[in-house]
Amino acid sequence: MAAWLSRGAPSAGIYAGPVAWLIDTQFNYAAVPWVCAHQVPLIPLFALVMAALSLFGAFLSWRGYATAAPTPRPDSTGAGRPHRFMALMGIAISLLFMVVILLHGAAGLVFHGCER
Repeated sequence: MAAWLSRGAPSAGIYAGPVAWLIDTQFNYAAVPWVCAHQVPLIPLFALVMAALSLFGAFLSWRGYATAAPTPRPDSTGAGRPHRFMALMGIAISLLFMVVILLHGAAGLVFHGCER
């Protein structure tokens, strides 16, 4: 597993950020009745966990970017595989969704769930 973490995955951020945002958004809507009844600030805490998941996807994409060769070897069949471009897109997408998740979590600090 350590080799997988050191090698990274170029497209991990493309999937990790949006999936973390999807889970966070669904949890935010589902947890409102419970948060209103118990007055526990659960939404910002869950947002931090999902932001960390999105950041982990950006980390894996960054590792994929760092380990990918800038140009393919002349004798390889991987010519035309855009690993570095996919990794850069993964980093950008994952960081963008991390910011969105943190903004949703900040709204959980302002609104306590019982507004009507």
